Amino acid sequence: MKFHSLNNPTEKVSFKDAVVAGIAPDKGLYFPEHITPLPTSFFENIASLSNQGIAFKAIHQFVSEDITDTQLQSILERVLDFDFPVVDIEDNVGTLELFHGPTMAFKDVGARFMANCLGCFSKEGEEVTVLVATSGDTGGAVANGFLGVEGVKVVILYPSGKVSEIQEKQLTTLGRNIKAIEVDGTFDDCQTMVKTAFLDKDITTSKKLTSANSINVARWLPQLFYFLFAYKQAKMQHKEIVFSIPSGNFGNICAGMVAQRLGMPVNHFIAATNINDTVPQFMASGSYRPKPSSVTISNAMDVGDPSNFIRIRHLYHNDFELLAKNLSSYAFDDDTTKQAMKSVYKKTGYVMDPHGAVGYLGLKKYQETHANTYGIFLETAHPIKFLDVVENNLDITLEIPPRIKSIMGKEKVATQIATYGELKSILKDS
Repeated sequence: MKFHSLNNPTEKVSFKDAVVAGIAPDKGLYFPEHITPLPTSFFENIASLSNQGIAFKAIHQFVSEDITDTQLQSILERVLDFDFPVVDIEDNVGTLELFHGPTMAFKDVGARFMANCLGCFSKEGEEVTVLVATSGDTGGAVANGFLGVEGVKVVILYPSGKVSEIQEKQLTTLGRNIKAIEVDGTFDDCQTMVKTAFLDKDITTSKKLTSANSINVARWLPQLFYFLFAYKQAKMQHKEIVFSIPSGNFGNICAGMVAQRLGMPVNHFIAATNINDTVPQFMASGSYRPKPSSVTISNAMDVGDPSNFIRIRHLYHNDFELLAKNLSSYAFDDDTTKQAMKSVYKKTGYVMDPHGAVGYLGLKKYQETHANTYGIFLETAHPIKFLDVVENNLDITLEIPPRIKSIMGKEKVATQIATYGELKSILKDS
């Protein structure tokens, strides 16, 4: 299996080279050269398979030239050592809880998978710097996944004042091979700095850089696993299954669409966003117009120009009508999000985080005209990671899990910057 740049289909590399490079020399994102559907029998018998068995069959074609079967099995055992339950909330509405991993966010899967892949690829004496921008949970997941990995340094950029206190603690208190950079700006500013660094020959001639954002194929692709795990659980509903995904950089929903391309019998996806509505506007008008991001209570989705949307368009051959048959997209403001959190808690006792609430709203909007569907919205992070918003909005006190409590008293260590020049100096001197 080769991976090609979306800017130039003739620019082909191995999975290993795509992971280590992060982004193609022509600035394009890497994409699998082809996606071979799994046999129908795989989905017919999926209930009899373990999560590790499902993941092995799903990812094998993409990685087998660079990772042996034994290595892959070992990686998956380490990555998928927690649960991915679908919890029924209302009639025809369930939530896929993705917060049972070490940092209590969905990005644990991709970050751990990528860290383990780099561990397989690393050679003694060779060092790689993982450079990543985060709008919330990516930073903590990457920091945890790569902590102590031999031959890997991690530099994480995050926007000052725009991540929750717990998210900030998760990426600024580990030390060792993890360096946190607090940027005076937005997530889009952080992401622009990262992309600029990858193209800066003053840095890349002396440093081997890679990214652990969802632009990296090893961070992005394994997210397809839990869509398959959810299908395994929801198949017994004997109804059309739809997924609603709270979407920021659009890597998660794109991975779900790859699962669909592998043959998963799911016909429709809903991309639910906050007021950063570039994609909902595109789906309404056919015109893609990125814009500066705006701050919301669902901060991990505060993205004005989602990097992975180009992958989604490529999956559907840049055919807008074909994409529209498979994707709906809706935007919701903070007040509507808070009201949904209150309503669901009052009716069911279930506590949603702001991102999950946006996913719930997107699903309910779609079901207004598609009532006979079983909808699954993704709870991408534990409500505790948005403690102030959840407690103030619902007037409750959340119990802090031990793994979160253990970091709250630690001292934040972060370097503050405002310009790319400052980041460049840090990278050259590190």
